[in-house]
Amino acid sequence: MTHNPPLAPIVAPPGLIEREHSFTSHDATELFYRAWHPGEPQRRGLLLCHGGHEHSGRFQSLVEALALPGVSVFAYDARGHGRSPGRRGQARHFMDLVRDLDAFVDHIRDHHGIPVADLAVLGHSVGAVVIATWLLDRAPPVRAAVLGAPAFEVKLYVPLALPGLRLLQALWPEVGVRSYVQPGMLTHDHAEAEARRRDPLISPRIGVRVLTSLVDTARRVVDGADGIRVPVLLFSAGSDRVVHERPQRRFFQRLGSADKQRVVLPGFFHEVFHERERATVIRQTRAFLGARLGPDRPSPTAVPESNHERYAALSRALPWYHPAGLYYGALKGLLASVGRLGQGIRIGWRHGFDSGPMLDHVYRDQAHGATWLGRWIDRRFLDAPGWRGIRVRGRLLCEALVDTSRRLRATGQSVHIADVAAGHGRYVLDALSVLDDPRVSAVCRDRDEVGLEAGQAEALRRGLHNVRFQQGDAFDAVSLQQLRPRPDIVVVSGLYELFADNALIHRSLRAIHEVLKPGGYLIVTNQPWHPQLDLIARVLPNREGRPWVMRPRAQAELVGLLAASGFRAERWCSDDAGIFSVTVARRETAS
Repeated sequence: MTHNPPLAPIVAPPGLIEREHSFTSHDATELFYRAWHPGEPQRRGLLLCHGGHEHSGRFQSLVEALALPGVSVFAYDARGHGRSPGRRGQARHFMDLVRDLDAFVDHIRDHHGIPVADLAVLGHSVGAVVIATWLLDRAPPVRAAVLGAPAFEVKLYVPLALPGLRLLQALWPEVGVRSYVQPGMLTHDHAEAEARRRDPLISPRIGVRVLTSLVDTARRVVDGADGIRVPVLLFSAGSDRVVHERPQRRFFQRLGSADKQRVVLPGFFHEVFHERERATVIRQTRAFLGARLGPDRPSPTAVPESNHERYAALSRALPWYHPAGLYYGALKGLLASVGRLGQGIRIGWRHGFDSGPMLDHVYRDQAHGATWLGRWIDRRFLDAPGWRGIRVRGRLLCEALVDTSRRLRATGQSVHIADVAAGHGRYVLDALSVLDDPRVSAVCRDRDEVGLEAGQAEALRRGLHNVRFQQGDAFDAVSLQQLRPRPDIVVVSGLYELFADNALIHRSLRAIHEVLKPGGYLIVTNQPWHPQLDLIARVLPNREGRPWVMRPRAQAELVGLLAASGFRAERWCSDDAGIFSVTVARRETAS
């Protein structure tokens, strides 16, 4: 727990003008939102995310009480809540709620003229987890974040409730359950509890998929909190009957921000912004946001490298007698013998589990092997979390290529794409097939001649004559300078994830910056985390025959590398598990 300095009074603006709008989210869903604009000229923005079963209108009193001068406030109804469409409390996955937030931030920038660097964010309960996930996965340069009683771990009072919910989800994917939470469990303020009880826009239903994916995502966010670098104020309710306090404490301890405060509120129930003694919460929130939404923009700081301790530990061999060493040794022997019946494992032992042939097998997603057992093994292998994530990464990469190419073509210019570590170039070929535009061309480069030959054959099979395949090295500045014509889009996929050395990545990015046309785009992939790091490092060899030890980079680290190399990250997407991300960045300076 930290204590705030004495609170300076904040002068309220002349008045707030409320407007109702809608915005188009990532999947074309129209979501409802409210905007409160100050009577004086706006300079900054505050974005609010409500909790489960709630809606944006519940923030009305908080917006009026905060009264931040020159700050417009925005709050949307999450899908399945309030006046937004969808089955009550339902979403395909918790990460869709995070993507909705990202789309809303883009909408505020495009329609209200407030860039992300002039925004602060505030969320309560589930909304606070949405914000924390977005801060970790997107690494946006917001001014500050306020998290009220984040629901990192919901109290499920029934024994074995979570396994039961997962079984229920497996049997009925669209099933929903009724929340056990009653208004009197949320606040000591009887008027607030009664208002909540009578609110027709509040539904007690929640989708089981939302609940289980919230649990999985929250665990990842708490473990990876050191990748969040923005100023954070976190409120914990001392008598919370809805969520556990321990993961909030662990999140705060791991938080990578140098500017962070945690306030434990003794006796408070879960609804910290609607509690009877909420005046103290509002004063501290006003002071925290007011100091960070001022006219001076914080200077960007160097982003420390992430996951070094874990990487160093995995780089050291375990003693043969260590229990984990015995387990992984036995597993390695099993995969090297019986596992070879499956084609994927056989490819891995022959070429490396991080090789181009392996990647092509994963993308094809067709189980092959000797006998039915080999095919069964290959199916289990292809369904591993990392390989599923790579296939999603390929789809997201293709979509980013298509979208970026169309944005450039809309200006009337032709577009030339350069993939500097393409392997077979499958996603480039997919994008060219979707675009079907003779004024969009591509070159796929790689050091591996076998992969290039396979890519060329696939391009001919598809009848694509606007793509070339040639040898090249993405880490060699001289090789990159030979790219002709100068590309409008450069793609780096699945490469930087294989190397732990940031200096190597920085040199490559600087060389790409030099060859990319001014105003051009870089599309780059990243691996912020992986659920099977230990198994991969202890069992699987890489293309060089050594243990495949990975150092995942927090998204903030990648964004920092991009900024240091002259790029501004503009768009982001990731798989539901958050294993891989695709970032679209723009070349900021001309040469």
